[in-house]
Amino acid sequence: VQLQASGGGLVQAGGSLRLSCQASRTIFSLNVRGWYRQVPGKQRELVASMASGGNTNYGDSVKGRFTISRDVRANTWYLQMNSLKPEDTAVYYCHAVRGLYDYWGQGTQVTVSS
Repeated sequence: VQLQASGGGLVQAGGSLRLSCQASRTIFSLNVRGWYRQVPGKQRELVASMASGGNTNYGDSVKGRFTISRDVRANTWYLQMNSLKPEDTAVYYCHAVRGLYDYWGQGTQVTVSS
């Protein structure tokens, strides 16, 4: 499975961005779809995930501000990010699990200015 992330950019604090992750095959076959982020010198952290049944999970720092969603027909999932803060600045990676395998997108930079 190949994942293509897009939608990053530069935004002011309080603004919004929507990230997209398009999969090369139907996302019905994926057990989990989600987003992680990483800043230099720190471990990659979970931002949001969605299981195949639709259950969602969010990192504590983004709860109430970020929303993960999916468009099955488009083989795509999204991360709507609202009320962005400078500490949300990171490279965001889309992630998927299918069986015993993990798949990662190439990363998209999100920069939030104060």
